[in-house]
Amino acid sequence: MTPTLVFDIETIPDTKGLRVLLDLPQDTSDEDVANIALHMRRQQNGTDFLPLHQHRICAISCALREGNNFRVWTLGDANASEAEIIQRFFDGIEKYTPQIISWNGSGFDLPVLHYRALIHGINASRYWDLGEDDKDFKWNNYISRYHTRHLDLMDLMALYNGRANAPLDDLAKLCGFPGKLGMDGSKVWDAYKAGQLEEIRNYCETDVANTHLVYLRFQLMRGHLTPDAYEAEIQLVRDTLSIYPASHWQEFLAAWT
Repeated sequence: MTPTLVFDIETIPDTKGLRVLLDLPQDTSDEDVANIALHMRRQQNGTDFLPLHQHRICAISCALREGNNFRVWTLGDANASEAEIIQRFFDGIEKYTPQIISWNGSGFDLPVLHYRALIHGINASRYWDLGEDDKDFKWNNYISRYHTRHLDLMDLMALYNGRANAPLDDLAKLCGFPGKLGMDGSKVWDAYKAGQLEEIRNYCETDVANTHLVYLRFQLMRGHLTPDAYEAEIQLVRDTLSIYPASHWQEFLAAWT
């Protein structure tokens, strides 16, 4: 069985890069830099959402299903640099050559990872293989929208029609899974400023757990899992999360109908 790796990132404004792009004094505080950039963005198009190349990654969480095992974790520790966690992500692809699975990964997570990896000089040769080194990658690689080495569940379920996109939180809850618990992407910058990186990392982990569960339901729908196999996979997730001591997993399990 090909390993599957569900991933999700959380981001904050790239204040270091924004100082350069906006030609701001080096002693301008991070909060002031972000406020200036966000204000300019609102003036331009009425939204606080910065262009993807102006984001900095503060957390990457993964859910790996490989062999008989399932696990969820966040790359690096709370003190790890952005470059370190990005390199760890691509090292995992190098090691396992998994099918990677996301919710809106094509529209957000992967482009941000591309830009930040480029800025940091990250090696990601397996990820970028388009068939030059492994001929199998010519017909199924991580880059093509319509290949399945990267499966963007949101994009596929909407039939590549942005007007049909649905939020992960809604779909997870409609399927009987916990959905988001007390945080969403719009709150990450405020949480980061408040020193709540651990809470951000925990939130990111629950997002990949939700995505993995929705992916299992998708596999059931398309006939790649029998009902019995699906129930066994669901139980594996429950059993794994139940032995994790962190409180966010206890909250997640309590919310799981």
